[in-house]
Amino acid sequence: MKKALLLVLSVFVVGMSSCSTMKNKATTEMVTLTGAIEETGMTTYQYGTHKIKAKDITYALKSSKINLNDYTDKSVTIKGTKVSGYPLEGGPELIEVLEISEK
Repeated sequence: MKKALLLVLSVFVVGMSSCSTMKNKATTEMVTLTGAIEETGMTTYQYGTHKIKAKDITYALKSSKINLNDYTDKSVTIKGTKVSGYPLEGGPELIEVLEISEK
C-alpha cells in the first residue's frame, strides 16, 4: 500500500513540476518610439492591438495599463518594453506600452 501511495504521489509531483503556463513576459529592454499610433486591423501576424511606425520600422503595440484607442491617429512618444518571443512569422516586434505622451 505504501508503494502504491508513493507511486501516485511521485507521478503527481512530476506532473505538477512539468506543467508551466506560457505567458508573454516583457523583457527588460526598454524602447522609446515616436510616431503616429494606428489601429492594427487585419494583419498576417495577428498580435498587438495597435501599431506605430518609427524610423521606417513598424512595431506592434499592446498595453495592459493604457487605452491605446485614446491615442489613435495622434503623434506620440511611447516608452515600453519588447515582449520576448516576438516577432513571429515575419511580423514586427511587439512592444508593451508603459508610458505615452502626445507630441
